[in-house]
Amino acid sequence: MTVKKTGKKTFFIVVAFIAIFAVTAVFGIDKLYGDTRDTYIKGVDDIRLGIDIKGGVDVTFGPAGDFDADEGQLDSATEVIKTRLSTLGITDNEVYSDTKSDRIIVRFPWKVGESDFDPESAVKELGEMAELTFRKGTDTTTDAEGNTVPSGEIVLTGDDIASAKSQYLPTEDGKDLEYVVSLELKSGGENSGKEKFAAATGELSGTETPISIWMDNTMISAPRVNSTITDGKAQISGNFDADSSKKLADQINSGALPFKMETKSFRTISPTMGEGSLDAILLAALIAFIGIAVYMIFLYRLPGVVAVIALCGQIAGSVAAITGWFGFMNGSTLTIPGIAGIILAVGMGVDANIITGERIKEELRTGKSLDAAIKIAYKRAFSAILDGNITNVIIAVILMGAFGVPDSFFSKILNKTIFFAFGATAEGVVYSFGFTLLAGVVCNFIFGVFASRLMVTSLSKFKCFKNRKLYGGDTK
Repeated sequence: MTVKKTGKKTFFIVVAFIAIFAVTAVFGIDKLYGDTRDTYIKGVDDIRLGIDIKGGVDVTFGPAGDFDADEGQLDSATEVIKTRLSTLGITDNEVYSDTKSDRIIVRFPWKVGESDFDPESAVKELGEMAELTFRKGTDTTTDAEGNTVPSGEIVLTGDDIASAKSQYLPTEDGKDLEYVVSLELKSGGENSGKEKFAAATGELSGTETPISIWMDNTMISAPRVNSTITDGKAQISGNFDADSSKKLADQINSGALPFKMETKSFRTISPTMGEGSLDAILLAALIAFIGIAVYMIFLYRLPGVVAVIALCGQIAGSVAAITGWFGFMNGSTLTIPGIAGIILAVGMGVDANIITGERIKEELRTGKSLDAAIKIAYKRAFSAILDGNITNVIIAVILMGAFGVPDSFFSKILNKTIFFAFGATAEGVVYSFGFTLLAGVVCNFIFGVFASRLMVTSLSKFKCFKNRKLYGGDTK
């Protein structure tokens, strides 16, 4: 008796959960103190829109004057710009270099709610030389503008570094090989990098205080000092792989670039066409959703009503994934292909509910009781739903791995195999499609399968909902 009573409450608990989740995902949670807004959960107004919707900046950098930069120097400059964009919270960017023409191409969208954005100032900031510093410890403070800045005593600057490179060398015991970043410091004079580093490592050797490495106000590494280094040559070891060791070497080299970057070309991308496309897509999606809801309710009756509720939860889940609602994952930029990914995932959600609804009808027509029909239908439908959705998961993972930024989870796993052949120019657009598709498929399992089953099973326990016609069956 207790189980039956609890089962009846399940429907209302699930609906309440979906409603609260959807409201917070769409509207977010924030608090306003005077002119200061504290955001606890981001909503749709905080979604960062891609260049194809919101518009943005397209700029090409190159060495100033007649300087001919080599591939390593261009890689270092590229890392500077990526680090600056990441520090500014602009993760939805496209940055790549063209070694044939000595050019670095950068594209990034406008900020959310930006009304007085100065693209020329932003481009100038990106193109300026980064300040590289080695400091004692990892202490920070706050400057007059409220920014977190390093406060440790400066040991070295970028001008003290002769070179940094990634190497694959034997470990200390000689039993294995590991990736390290090898540093060579400038020598000559009492105040050379070699002498300053010898003094600092002598002081910190054997202590818990590391020598941290900063690019502007971003700490990029903090190795501990194992011994005094007097020959001007040092190695940074740790859990490096080929990519991470090269990246750190590029970042260190970037603090001592032998050339100054200047803007070769610059243009702003108008959002007019993209915003028009967004409005048309959203209107079409709304009309389609209403049509689907009417169709599902008419054809599958009570399970159709449950399917519509589950679809609302699935869409809210996709929005939450984009905004960064879930604490364990970062949000993503929403592009027009990203919206297509959401729509495709919703289509898979509709398909899952159709499969289940038809199964319930079939089981009822064979003469099974309502409870037995619902239980067997969901069990038999799951394998078909799983097969269809796993295909989309594989596609989404491939797209995110092939076209994602190099530091993304799937890129690290998959780019070591065949995906190095793909270019990085499409990362902002194709990655968004893969991200929303994967998020939508996961939400389909949560809401379209698990939550739907709980709701339908719960409703079937109410006397007023035991009529077999409400589930597409006969009146037996």
